[in-house]
Amino acid sequence: MNKKTIWITGGSTGIGKALAIKFSSKGWNVAVSARRVELLNELCDQNENIAAFPLDVTNKEICFEVFNKIKSKFNDIDICFFSTGTWDPKKEKDIDVEQMKEVFKVNFFGTVNTIKAVEQHFKERKNGIITIVSSIAGYRGLPNSTGYGPSKSALNNLAESLYFDFKRYNVRVCLVSPGFIKTPMTDKNDFKMPFLKTPEYAADQIYDGLVNKKSFEIHFPKALTITLKILSFIPSKIYFNLVGRLTKYQKK
Repeated sequence: MNKKTIWITGGSTGIGKALAIKFSSKGWNVAVSARRVELLNELCDQNENIAAFPLDVTNKEICFEVFNKIKSKFNDIDICFFSTGTWDPKKEKDIDVEQMKEVFKVNFFGTVNTIKAVEQHFKERKNGIITIVSSIAGYRGLPNSTGYGPSKSALNNLAESLYFDFKRYNVRVCLVSPGFIKTPMTDKNDFKMPFLKTPEYAADQIYDGLVNKKSFEIHFPKALTITLKILSFIPSKIYFNLVGRLTKYQKK
């Protein structure tokens, strides 16, 4: 019996790295992509079943080339986990147009590029999972999040739209909405992060959601995400007042 294969972008650190190790430990072939080649090679050296495929997701043509290399090596791909993201809190406090363009270029269009690269494969395969990694920041507007939050909100909408398009081909589109996970990206935050969890915790939640369950959205930790989902339905006036107090956001 052939091993199943997962392709993970953003696989050099954080959730992507932890998930690569998780799937590898379960006997899957794991193709990991990221820009930092040395970190990918280190991951591959320390874990069997993992192979590195360096990639800058902002380059659409290279996304197709890398996909073809992975398909050539493993013959097939069962799950794609697209988790590339960027975040710079220091540049999110003001309207920095160039920074916002860069965030969307990586977070949104980088994800779109990788999905486009595998679109025909999955439609012809008529099976499999395409996973889009968003964030709780995509649920509703938050202070000091002029680029990151909107880019994740766009991914939420994209995932819902693609759900219908791929369902006709028996392909599952899955949205992953993590809370605060301790990664190099969240280490940049200068505020207390409630319910902070490890990348290994996130990997366990995602593995279970992808392999054992069939729900559209995998979100965790539930104590945080369910609260935020409830907040997404309350009137704006109440929401602004509550979030303002919780984040100690004050008028200047």
